[in-house]
Amino acid sequence: MDRAPDFVASLQHAHSLLRAAFDAAPYPDWALRRDRLQRLQALLRTHAAEFAEAIDADFGGRPPPETGLLEIVPSLESIADALRHGKQWMRPRAAPVSRWFLPARAHVLPQPLGVVGIIAPWNYPLVLAAAPLTAALAAGNRAMVKLSEFTPTFSAVFAQRAAQAFAPDEVAVVQGDADVGAAFSALPFDHLLFTGSTGVGKRVMAAAAANLTPVTLELGGKSPAVVTPGYDLRHAAQRIVYGKLINAGQTCIAPDYVLLPRGQEAAFVDACRAAAQRLYPQGLRSPDYTSIIDHRQYSRLLSLLGEARAGGARVHALFDGVQADDLRHRLAPALVGDAPSSVRLMTEEIFGPLLPVVSYDDMAQALAILRSQPRPLALYWFDRNRRRVHDALLHTHAGGVTINDTLLHFAQEGLPFGGVGASGMGSYHGRWGFDTFSKLKPVMLQSRLSGVGLAAPPYGQRTRWLMKLMGRL
Repeated sequence: MDRAPDFVASLQHAHSLLRAAFDAAPYPDWALRRDRLQRLQALLRTHAAEFAEAIDADFGGRPPPETGLLEIVPSLESIADALRHGKQWMRPRAAPVSRWFLPARAHVLPQPLGVVGIIAPWNYPLVLAAAPLTAALAAGNRAMVKLSEFTPTFSAVFAQRAAQAFAPDEVAVVQGDADVGAAFSALPFDHLLFTGSTGVGKRVMAAAAANLTPVTLELGGKSPAVVTPGYDLRHAAQRIVYGKLINAGQTCIAPDYVLLPRGQEAAFVDACRAAAQRLYPQGLRSPDYTSIIDHRQYSRLLSLLGEARAGGARVHALFDGVQADDLRHRLAPALVGDAPSSVRLMTEEIFGPLLPVVSYDDMAQALAILRSQPRPLALYWFDRNRRRVHDALLHTHAGGVTINDTLLHFAQEGLPFGGVGASGMGSYHGRWGFDTFSKLKPVMLQSRLSGVGLAAPPYGQRTRWLMKLMGRL
């Protein structure tokens, strides 16, 4: 009989420690939850610079201020929100009782699920581990976190620091390759949250299904930015370019293509070029511009661009000078017009600084294009017409929406973050994260005075009278 790899036994042991600890104390009080959140908060504050330097090393060039703004600050804001509201989230929530069961009472009790699994991706390795971990701890769970093998420096540093802040039976941080990830997904978690690609998400869900483990999948897809007729192109370009070029487009909610009124293509290209050069005046040499994570992703993006060019697409460089640096896997941003609908640039999530532009003739056509695509993780709608915005919200589907800007809905703890359809299932952030990692247990408290016995057998005239009475109300 083949012996299971050592890492499988190690994962199972870590999970068993967490399970035993949870079973011994299945409902931690707020003081303990607060303490765990405060330890996570101190971990991030104390080692923020170290984490940013590690991520910079993994990317081969990602400015620490960008990591601070996009990962450290949102993570700390998430923790602060949980510390402000977590005690209130824990309270039983009153629920109505049908008039036929009065004076009975009912409520919903938020209860920790147990041991939660979190699989974090490489593109934002800190915040996409820390934010769901915050929700899991606030809800009273123990957690295992699997970090990406594509950010090995950060993963090693974070695992070390987390082990100093948490006992092994509170939070366990796991490192390793795809085989470790597969074994991790197969553990009998009480809930599993995965952030990453659709393809891997399908495998995670299949592995979880063997244990009937509920999953939250945060995937991606082709998130559109729609510029409506009459909207200020300069403003739209500024916000779209920012949302696309932050982290060099390696963002699950980055604009993936732009729908633009026909005839405005040249003006939009000029506005995007000006916006990109204001953000990164030194072009590809700018210290504020992030590298592509590795040569595998860099080569994939060059292949997407080459295929589109071969198909007749027009490529508009947004930086002057050098457009690619093979040694440092840095790729300059470009708009791509007239790309055939069959090329991968138009069918796959891009996850890089390439941005197709698709022209439309009227709003009906624009909406038809949106509805013909799998439902995206984000939609960006640029419009000053309130009625049109309202109609767009009602007649399109997306995991989340930002009006007249990009990315910002992710940063709101008061909004649930999650996908729909092909872009994922379930949500977290703020109270929604707390609820995701809780069993909202319905509880009914029967009264001595209940008349439910009126409906019990043997059935007769009294039962018919009662049904007639209930049917008239």
